[in-house]
Amino acid sequence: MQSVSFCFNSVKKDCLKFIKSQETKLDKFKNKERMIRLFLIPLCFWISKKADKKRPYFVGLAGGQGTGKTTISSIIKIILTKYFKLRVFRISIDDFYKTRKERRILSKKIHPMLLTRGVPGTHDVNMMSNFFKKTKSKKFKKIKLPTFNKAIDDRFSKKYWYDLRKKPDVIIFEGWCVGAKSEKNLTLKKSLNYLEKTDDQKLIWRKYVNQQLKFKYKKLYSQLNCLIYLKAKNFSLLQKWRLKQEHKLRLKSKKSSKNKIMSKNDVIKFMQTYQRITQNMFKNMPKYASIILNLNSNHQIKSAVYKNK
Repeated sequence: MQSVSFCFNSVKKDCLKFIKSQETKLDKFKNKERMIRLFLIPLCFWISKKADKKRPYFVGLAGGQGTGKTTISSIIKIILTKYFKLRVFRISIDDFYKTRKERRILSKKIHPMLLTRGVPGTHDVNMMSNFFKKTKSKKFKKIKLPTFNKAIDDRFSKKYWYDLRKKPDVIIFEGWCVGAKSEKNLTLKKSLNYLEKTDDQKLIWRKYVNQQLKFKYKKLYSQLNCLIYLKAKNFSLLQKWRLKQEHKLRLKSKKSSKNKIMSKNDVIKFMQTYQRITQNMFKNMPKYASIILNLNSNHQIKSAVYKNK
């Protein structure tokens, strides 16, 4: 307990400064010190014990839209860097989205719904696999990695990409579908929402997405050393949080015709593409995730379950 207090005193200022940068006047984080002390610091002690400085320790961090993956993974990075003196690199699966042009080609070739970023099949898996392979290599060379701009729904130009110059001790790989598994073909038949029912009547889109999970993504995710899951209560709560997220993006974004900020209806329609995998993750992820962080309806961590000591 004493070491947790030492750690908290060491990282408190930096963590709270980061949280403040994520807040808006109307949307303030509550019980932030409690979250850091009770949940995130013990989590960092757990990761630091597992980290092997010879090769990067890959932490998968998953959770539905709006669960706070970016905030939590950023705080974990601050703690591991500041207190544990580990070299940490954090990246989102979102940064590996195919370009808008590539998704347009995919949508014409396979199914129109694949123009919408998000589901497995809309990421550049080869680029992710190369990233995993290169960071694990004994002869590490600097790597350039993409960054994705959601406001324009496309990648940033290469001058804004990540420049990874040294081999990290810990890599935090976060994203809504990180660690997700495929479902049985039988369950694909039942439409879950209006979008599936009207736009994917022949099941082409959902079968394609499921196949991606079954093979390419399974192989990629098998390389993660551990998996942390931010578990929300239900899908409607995620919709509420995602709408709040979009509102924040609108406040931060400059008024430009290039920016693709979503309306409420856009968000609800967009999230229907996520619903199937998200609901399967609610059901199955707690069975195989290393750590489950249970979130309450106020967006706060209420408990942590460690499955893999």
